[in-house]
Amino acid sequence: MMRDFRDAKAMAQTLREAIKPKAELTHSESLELIAKVLGCQNWNVLSAAVQSAGGAARDSSAARSDSSEPHEIRLDPVILDRYVGFYHLAEQGVMTISREDGRLTSRLTGQPGVPLFAESRTKFFARVVNAQISFVTDAVGVAQSLVLHQNGLDIPMPRIDANEARRIEELVAERLTGGQPSPGTEAALRRLIEGFRSGQPHYDEMTEVVAEATRQQMPTLQSEISDAGPAGLVEFVGVGNGGVDVYLVRHEQRMLYWRIALNARGAISTAWVSPGL
Repeated sequence: MMRDFRDAKAMAQTLREAIKPKAELTHSESLELIAKVLGCQNWNVLSAAVQSAGGAARDSSAARSDSSEPHEIRLDPVILDRYVGFYHLAEQGVMTISREDGRLTSRLTGQPGVPLFAESRTKFFARVVNAQISFVTDAVGVAQSLVLHQNGLDIPMPRIDANEARRIEELVAERLTGGQPSPGTEAALRRLIEGFRSGQPHYDEMTEVVAEATRQQMPTLQSEISDAGPAGLVEFVGVGNGGVDVYLVRHEQRMLYWRIALNARGAISTAWVSPGL
């Protein structure tokens, strides 16, 4: 798994050297080609996505240390099959749970599958990302919802049927191919940035999950955004995984990538910041 944007740059350099006897590629052309190969619209979207996955405290793909990994137990396939299905992650996509080779696999819309390992009858952990999933079951043990535990957050997802899951994923696919920002995300992002800088974010414009995460991380966020300075040019660079809008913001002191999504009520359901190149 690519862990840092420098890996993508190394791939681009390898590509340039490999085809040099037959053709000349500029550095920027090779970066754009690598981005396309990796399924991104352009280099800006790729670097934003990889840097988002490369942070420290908010890293959604940081590997667990061996010392903190729970002990895996094996569950009867009959139990696992009660968790198989589709779960709704706000308006951003679907968490699909399937059973493969005696284990569960989770897959968020637009992302590769992640194997899950049981640590109890209802709680599972991943090894390739620092995340856990708990299933909420009914009286006969069939999951009615799940909770994703990641980055210090507990994100509930209700079970939905296959038709609803297909509809949501088709909407996300349309956004990815359309390559246009969702209405209101730029204005919401500007207000969010100013709220971080002033230390008074508009919590009423966020979902409960995002508001709680913001409260927990507010001292760090205020320091980081204040150091970056006021926002200047805000440039939409593409639609990222899960249908979130990716913006490159040229702050007074440095550039930052922001990823933002709004739910059907217009509340911020995803907000993520990472360093620009």
